[in-house]
Amino acid sequence: MNQQQDDAGAARAQAVAGELRVVLGKLKRRLRAEAHLGDFTWPQVQVLIRLEREGPATVSTLARTQGMRPQSMGEILSALKAAGLVSGAPDPADGRQTLLSITAACRRKIKAARAAREDWLFRAIRASLGPAEQVQLAGAVELLKRLADF
Repeated sequence: MNQQQDDAGAARAQAVAGELRVVLGKLKRRLRAEAHLGDFTWPQVQVLIRLEREGPATVSTLARTQGMRPQSMGEILSALKAAGLVSGAPDPADGRQTLLSITAACRRKIKAARAAREDWLFRAIRASLGPAEQVQLAGAVELLKRLADF
Protein backbone atom coordinates (compact mmCIF):
# COMPACT_ATOMS: atom_id res chain seq x y z
CA MET A 1 0.00 0.00 0.00
CA ASN A 2 2.82 2.40 0.86
CA GLN A 3 4.52 1.76 -2.52
CA GLN A 4 1.23 2.53 -4.30
CA GLN A 5 0.95 5.81 -2.41
CA ASP A 6 4.55 6.67 -3.36
CA ASP A 7 3.84 5.82 -7.01
CA ALA A 8 0.63 7.87 -6.98
CA GLY A 9 2.43 10.80 -5.36
CA ALA A 10 5.24 10.62 -7.94
CA ALA A 11 2.74 10.44 -10.80
CA ARG A 12 0.84 13.43 -9.40
CA ALA A 13 4.05 15.44 -8.97
CA GLN A 14 5.09 14.57 -12.54
CA ALA A 15 1.72 15.69 -13.91
CA VAL A 16 1.84 18.93 -11.91
CA ALA A 17 5.40 19.59 -13.11
CA GLY A 18 4.30 19.25 -16.74
CA GLU A 19 1.24 21.45 -16.30
CA LEU A 20 3.22 24.05 -14.36
CA ARG A 21 5.89 24.23 -17.06
CA VAL A 22 3.24 24.80 -19.73
CA VAL A 23 1.27 27.40 -17.78
CA LEU A 24 4.39 29.30 -16.68
CA GLY A 25 5.58 29.41 -20.28
CA LYS A 26 2.21 30.75 -21.40
CA LEU A 27 2.18 33.33 -18.61
CA LYS A 28 5.75 34.38 -19.43
CA ARG A 29 4.85 34.89 -23.11
CA ARG A 30 1.77 36.89 -22.14
CA LEU A 31 3.75 39.10 -19.75
CA ARG A 32 6.39 39.65 -22.41
CA ALA A 33 3.67 40.76 -24.82
CA GLU A 34 2.16 43.09 -22.22
CA ALA A 35 5.52 44.77 -21.64
CA HIS A 36 5.47 46.39 -25.09
CA LEU A 37 9.21 46.03 -25.56
CA GLY A 38 9.02 47.03 -29.19
CA ASP A 39 11.03 45.34 -31.91
CA PHE A 40 13.89 44.21 -29.70
CA THR A 41 15.11 40.65 -29.93
CA TRP A 42 15.16 38.43 -26.86
CA PRO A 43 19.01 38.52 -26.69
CA GLN A 44 18.87 42.34 -26.72
CA VAL A 45 16.31 42.33 -23.92
CA GLN A 46 18.44 39.87 -21.92
CA VAL A 47 21.45 42.19 -22.19
CA LEU A 48 19.41 45.17 -21.00
CA ILE A 49 18.02 43.21 -18.06
CA ARG A 50 21.50 41.99 -17.14
CA LEU A 51 22.95 45.53 -17.25
CA GLU A 52 20.03 46.86 -15.25
CA ARG A 53 20.33 44.21 -12.54
CA GLU A 54 24.08 43.76 -12.30
CA GLY A 55 25.42 47.12 -13.43
CA PRO A 56 28.01 48.13 -16.02
CA ALA A 57 29.95 45.44 -17.87
CA THR A 58 32.39 45.04 -20.73
CA VAL A 59 31.50 43.48 -24.08
CA SER A 60 33.58 40.42 -23.15
CA THR A 61 31.78 39.96 -19.84
CA LEU A 62 28.37 40.31 -21.46
CA ALA A 63 29.31 37.85 -24.20
CA ARG A 64 30.55 35.33 -21.65
CA THR A 65 27.41 35.58 -19.51
CA GLN A 66 25.19 35.19 -22.57
CA GLY A 67 27.28 32.33 -23.98
CA MET A 68 28.23 34.02 -27.23
CA ARG A 69 31.23 35.43 -29.04
CA PRO A 70 32.23 39.05 -28.35
CA GLN A 71 31.62 39.87 -32.04
CA SER A 72 28.00 38.73 -31.77
CA MET A 73 27.57 40.70 -28.56
CA GLY A 74 29.05 43.72 -30.33
CA GLU A 75 26.25 43.55 -32.91
CA ILE A 76 23.62 43.40 -30.18
CA LEU A 77 25.18 46.34 -28.37
CA SER A 78 25.46 48.41 -31.55
CA ALA A 79 21.69 48.17 -32.02
CA LEU A 80 21.07 49.05 -28.37
CA LYS A 81 23.44 52.02 -28.57
CA ALA A 82 21.72 53.25 -31.75
CA ALA A 83 18.39 53.05 -29.93
CA GLY A 84 19.81 55.18 -27.09
CA LEU A 85 19.43 52.42 -24.52
CA VAL A 86 23.11 51.66 -23.81
CA SER A 87 26.11 53.92 -23.47
CA GLY A 88 29.77 53.30 -22.87
CA ALA A 89 32.46 54.92 -20.72
CA PRO A 90 36.12 54.09 -20.16
CA ASP A 91 36.72 51.46 -17.50
CA PRO A 92 38.38 53.28 -14.56
CA ALA A 93 40.37 50.13 -13.76
CA ASP A 94 41.49 49.56 -17.36
CA GLY A 95 41.19 52.51 -19.72
CA ARG A 96 41.59 50.20 -22.73
CA GLN A 97 38.17 48.72 -22.07
CA THR A 98 34.73 50.25 -22.21
CA LEU A 99 32.11 49.72 -19.51
CA LEU A 100 28.62 49.58 -20.94
CA SER A 101 25.57 50.59 -18.96
CA ILE A 102 21.94 51.33 -19.60
CA THR A 103 20.87 54.93 -20.12
CA ALA A 104 18.30 56.88 -18.13
CA ALA A 105 15.91 56.46 -21.07
CA CYS A 106 16.36 52.70 -20.85
CA ARG A 107 15.67 52.73 -17.11
CA ARG A 108 12.41 54.56 -17.80
CA LYS A 109 11.47 52.00 -20.47
CA ILE A 110 12.23 49.09 -18.13
CA LYS A 111 10.20 50.69 -15.35
CA ALA A 112 7.27 51.30 -17.71
CA ALA A 113 7.45 47.72 -19.02
CA ARG A 114 7.39 46.31 -15.50
CA ALA A 115 4.48 48.56 -14.58
CA ALA A 116 2.57 47.42 -17.68
CA ARG A 117 3.11 43.76 -16.81
CA GLU A 118 2.11 44.27 -13.20
CA ASP A 119 -0.95 46.27 -14.24
CA TRP A 120 -2.03 43.49 -16.60
CA LEU A 121 -1.59 40.91 -13.82
CA PHE A 122 -3.52 43.07 -11.36
CA ARG A 123 -6.41 43.52 -13.79
CA ALA A 124 -6.41 39.81 -14.71
CA ILE A 125 -6.43 38.75 -11.06
CA ARG A 126 -9.25 41.15 -10.17
CA ALA A 127 -11.34 40.27 -13.22
CA SER A 128 -10.96 36.50 -13.24
CA LEU A 129 -10.51 35.45 -9.61
CA GLY A 130 -12.86 35.83 -6.68
CA PRO A 131 -11.64 36.85 -3.20
CA ALA A 132 -11.12 33.25 -2.03
CA GLU A 133 -9.23 32.41 -5.22
CA GLN A 134 -7.04 35.46 -4.74
CA VAL A 135 -6.11 34.10 -1.31
CA GLN A 136 -5.33 30.73 -2.91
CA LEU A 137 -3.19 32.46 -5.51
CA ALA A 138 -1.24 34.28 -2.80
CA GLY A 139 -0.53 30.91 -1.19
CA ALA A 140 0.53 29.48 -4.54
CA VAL A 141 2.93 32.41 -5.03
CA GLU A 142 4.62 31.48 -1.76
CA LEU A 143 4.97 27.88 -2.95
CA LEU A 144 6.40 29.07 -6.28
CA LYS A 145 8.94 31.19 -4.41
CA ARG A 146 10.08 28.07 -2.56
CA LEU A 147 10.41 26.16 -5.82
CA ALA A 148 12.36 29.01 -7.41
CA ASP A 149 14.79 29.05 -4.48
CA PHE A 150 15.24 25.23 -4.43
